[in-house]
Formats: sequence, C-alpha cells, structure tokens
Amino acid sequence: MLRFDPFSDVDSLARGLLAGQQVGSTRTPRFMPMDLYKVEDHYVLTADLPGVDPGSVDVSVDNGTLTLTAHRSSRSEDSVEWLSSERFYGSYRRQLTLGDNIDTAGIKAGYENGVLTVTIPVAERAKPRRISIEHADTMRSIDPVSTSPD
Repeated sequence: MLRFDPFSDVDSLARGLLAGQQVGSTRTPRFMPMDLYKVEDHYVLTADLPGVDPGSVDVSVDNGTLTLTAHRSSRSEDSVEWLSSERFYGSYRRQLTLGDNIDTAGIKAGYENGVLTVTIPVAERAKPRRISIEHADTMRSIDPVSTSPD
C-alpha cells in the first residue's frame, strides 16, 4: 500500500540548493511518520504533523493513489538571533497506492493536536459475506442406481 518515490531526496536537495541561504534551519522534513492499521471494515492511517497549520494539510485521492501533503512554515523574523534551530520546516508529502477493494468516495480525514487521521473504508464488494443456500420447496426422491445385473 506504500508507494516509493526514489527521487524525493534528489528533489529536496535541489530545492535547497536553488533556494539559497534561508534564515533559521535549512533542513527540510525527510518524511511524515505514520501508522496504518485495519479495524473491522476499514483502515486507519495516523500521521504525526506537529506544528503544522491545519489549513496547509491536504488529503486527495486520484487514480487509486492517496496523497497527503502538509507544510510547516519557518519563523521569518529579521530581528531573531538564532541560538539553535532543530525543528524541520517545509513541505511534507506521502503517497500510498490503494487497492481495488477500497471505497475511495468514503475516505474521511481529520486533524487534531498535530495528528492527521484518515479513515479508509473497505468497499462493500470486498467485505466478507455469508452466501445463503436455497432449498427446493419439494424434495425429489432419487432412485439409487443399481449396480447388480438383472
């Protein structure tokens, strides 16, 4: 369910080189830590995004790919003399490939206390179900086949 992007590190390095020197930390986020688990008939994805403005969080689904993006802005005060700058800032992005058995129209997301929670329901057609057995109204008797010669 996870899509690997081999070029994300190269893109982040290029962005850092082309952007020039910035105030504060020049480090960008490496990844968005997340957990993914299944509960009954849906999956739950939780991603840690501390200090991220809720308005910058975006969850989208396109052609079977779930994309999570978020942005944490850096402090840009000119009068600040940085003594230590260890917090990452910049854009986070995570993509997951969804299977065919997901109800993409029913995906829901919420953001509370720095944690993004995405609920991903399993499609009805993929849920286990019991098959009923139909019984004939009248029982027919079956004559046993005779194996002895007449």
